[in-house]
Amino acid sequence: MAAQKGSALLMKIGNAASPEVFTTIGGMRSTALAMNDEAVDITNKDSARARTLLAQAGVNSLTVTGSGVFTDSASEATLKGKFDVAAFSNYQFLVPDFGTFTGAFMLQSLEYAGEFNGEVTYSFTFESSGAIAFATV
Repeated sequence: MAAQKGSALLMKIGNAASPEVFTTIGGMRSTALAMNDEAVDITNKDSARARTLLAQAGVNSLTVTGSGVFTDSASEATLKGKFDVAAFSNYQFLVPDFGTFTGAFMLQSLEYAGEFNGEVTYSFTFESSGAIAFATV
């Protein structure tokens, strides 16, 4: 796989229609995707002083963080609305030349900030709920 531009890593909000259509969140500058696999420690007296983990026992999750310049786009308004209802919605995260992660996420945090002589920015954190589908592109 060749190197990819960071601007091609996209975050999209689903519209809950059938078939579901995903709209790219506007104004993004930075996005990070963290895949987590919780370790279950089963170390005991018979472990000979070495930690022992239980395979396939932990909880898998996906955490997505991002930030951008507030542009007052429709997708940003939708994002704010998702925070207000505190419900799970479908989101899609596109990693260029690799694949898409699609599933239900909760918008855990949404922050707006601005400096006196600068632009208004926003940042957020999403947490997955349930299975996340991965599809190659």
